[in-house]
Amino acid sequence: MLPGEIIDQVWYIIDNDLQGMFELPQTLALGLRNNDGQLTFDFSQNDTLVASFDTPFPFSDDFPENVWVFDDGESQIVLLPQEQL
Repeated sequence: MLPGEIIDQVWYIIDNDLQGMFELPQTLALGLRNNDGQLTFDFSQNDTLVASFDTPFPFSDDFPENVWVFDDGESQIVLLPQEQL
C-alpha cells in the first residue's frame, strides 16, 4: 500500500510533468525505485526510460516496483500490483 501523499505525487507528476510533454496512453505505468534513500518515479515508453522524477519522500522496501494509472477521461485510478482493473 502507498501512503496518500505518494498517490498525490503520482497525480502531480502526471498533471505537471507528463501531460503536454508526452503522448500518454489510457493506462500508463510508473516504476518506483530507491535513489539514495529517496523515492524516484520512472516513466518509460516503448520499454525506454524517458523521464525520472525525484520526490522528497523516503523510499521503503514495502513499496511496489510499479504502479499503473488508468484515466479514460471520466475515471482516474491508481492501481497497485495486487489490484486489478
